[in-house]
Amino acid sequence: MTTQPATSASATGPRTLGVALLGCGVVGSQVVRLLREQADDLAARIGAPVELRGVAVRRLEAPREAAVPADLLTTDAAALVARDDVDIVVEVIGGIEPARTLILSALENGASVVTANKALLAEDGTTLFEAAEKAGRDLYYEAAVAGAIPILRPLRDSLAGDRVTKVIGIVNGTTNYILDKMDTFGAGFTEALAEAQELGYAEADPTADVEAFDAAAKAAILASLAFHTRVTGSDVYREGISDVTAADVASAKEMGCVVKLLAIVELKDDADGQSAVSARVHPAMIPRTHPLASVRDAYNAVFVESDAAGQLMFYGPGAGGAPTASAVLGDLVTVARHLVADTKGAAASAYAARAVLPMGETVTRYHVAIDVEDRAGVLSAIAQAFAEQGVSIQTLRQEGRGEDAQLVVVSHTATDAQLSATVDRLRTMEIVRDVTSVMRVEGEE
Repeated sequence: MTTQPATSASATGPRTLGVALLGCGVVGSQVVRLLREQADDLAARIGAPVELRGVAVRRLEAPREAAVPADLLTTDAAALVARDDVDIVVEVIGGIEPARTLILSALENGASVVTANKALLAEDGTTLFEAAEKAGRDLYYEAAVAGAIPILRPLRDSLAGDRVTKVIGIVNGTTNYILDKMDTFGAGFTEALAEAQELGYAEADPTADVEAFDAAAKAAILASLAFHTRVTGSDVYREGISDVTAADVASAKEMGCVVKLLAIVELKDDADGQSAVSARVHPAMIPRTHPLASVRDAYNAVFVESDAAGQLMFYGPGAGGAPTASAVLGDLVTVARHLVADTKGAAASAYAARAVLPMGETVTRYHVAIDVEDRAGVLSAIAQAFAEQGVSIQTLRQEGRGEDAQLVVVSHTATDAQLSATVDRLRTMEIVRDVTSVMRVEGEE
């Protein structure tokens, strides 16, 4: 492993810290711009100048949002992260490989790392954290969740003396934009998605967003930090928004609710009474009085509950080149200060090692729309189906008559397994033509 001292005092002042950037797309281009435009201010804040040593890209000729000197561009990322004059590596290429190999190489060669790679952290964060600890270097990743919103550092540092019990958030701007348009204008999912793609909020292939893979990775990172337990993306229950209909959104409105894709991580007791982690991402109805209900367009917000601090809300742009670059630069300044002081920041702890609850043990509520035959005894039969699974009904209303008859049921809290079994039972009943919608309900009963 190649290492060097953090500072080299001389008559001319502290030595310049070298930065290597991996990736120069939407975010990377803005990182380059900010590093160049704010060079003097960054040097004053850090206590030493920082200089971009190189930018690794796939194609040298690709168009970029910010001008990058040609002599800094390289397609040899492996050689760049291994250079002796690189003190900090910023990774914004995303994906699992080659990002993982490059980050591990950077750490082994004595560089600290700043990354925005939520997918890699959620899949194999343990390997990265162990490598950083072994190398005695920092691994910071504020930009991996909610763009410019400072949420990871408050969980790791500001609330380190408190006990966080729940984190619930809107952490994907694409899905929030789509659901907001469905709520505001009565649009269908397909129509709202097409508008999001036209405006650049959604990718040509929106699967990672609308099927909640992106949000699940972020939920894993939030749960790991909040509850001092290693949680991976595969531990997170995931359900996207592609099945949300205009009828679901309209029904939510009638209840005084709005539909949001929520990342929810919380501490719950397992069957043995031991504290465990519940981690899930799914669309849900929440009361319009809830702080998250007013989050519009492509914005993100994270709501934190803790024993001593109580309820905290973090809100802002959750994506975009400049907002995300702001979070990257914040981490870069922090790790650079550590290098100047010849120290490192505290690593994220995983001492609690709590189990992750299966979704079936999670306590929630359901909103169920049932297409039924309009005849005597229907209401009592439906109520009996809920009672058989130990689920009590909070509200039950009938909409329409005859062939258009539909029952809308909102349950009291029960385990997800009980509620799922109830829905399965409903689908086998002769009087039920179809269970047209099933959606969880969050917030106070």
